[in-house]
Amino acid sequence: MREPEYHIKLTEADGAKYAIIPGDPGRTEQIASYLDNPREVMFNREFRTFEGYLEGEKVLVTSTGIGAPSAAICIEELAHIGVKTFIRVGTCGGMQKEVKPGDLVIASGAIRQDGTSKEYMPIEFPAVADIDVTVALREAANKLGLSNHTGVVQAKDSFYGQHDPDSMGAGYELKDKWQAWLKGGCLASEMESGILFIVASLRRLKAGAVFHCVWNQELAGHGLPEEMKNENTDGAVRTAVEAIRILIKNSKEG
Repeated sequence: MREPEYHIKLTEADGAKYAIIPGDPGRTEQIASYLDNPREVMFNREFRTFEGYLEGEKVLVTSTGIGAPSAAICIEELAHIGVKTFIRVGTCGGMQKEVKPGDLVIASGAIRQDGTSKEYMPIEFPAVADIDVTVALREAANKLGLSNHTGVVQAKDSFYGQHDPDSMGAGYELKDKWQAWLKGGCLASEMESGILFIVASLRRLKAGAVFHCVWNQELAGHGLPEEMKNENTDGAVRTAVEAIRILIKNSKEG
């Protein structure tokens, strides 16, 4: 057996076919509570891992930290120990007026406004979610009766570049591109889906992502009240868990 992976500190004996990957280490325990027989396996740096079971199949829950570089490391190392299917669950900011705080956004693809993915594939290569995982996420959200939207999201590197672009030397570019994403129908902004989809494509993995909309800064621009933050991510968590359950059942049924 190989040595433990350098960053996540897991071995092939810890592996599973399925993984749910939040960014926040604090969210791993919440997600794992929806699994059967959950237990914490490892916590190193930003990478906290629980294991549990769904439909008799082992599932890992591992945090990636914030942003593309650490997410890429986590995905690569989980793949090394046997994970084939990933679902990212996290938070986002809504961009279209129909995406309200509390809604779910299921990413069908991502705008690659990060640096890490460019070291995997040229920028012309699209960051696209796996269709089976995406369909499972939509089925899960609808089954749970949760308001949801499916489409393209923006995967950025700089949180404050979005929220305070005028303070940045490249603010003019950030603002122009933001307007382009809005015109193109981009649903929401977050920070890790682009690298997830690119690594998954390159390594022949299956990946999808579901986000809880925390707020929508664009509502005020449409003359609508800009709602306060909604931090309860339980709906996105339950959707990710149910989607894994659906994928496991589908796999067993052939």
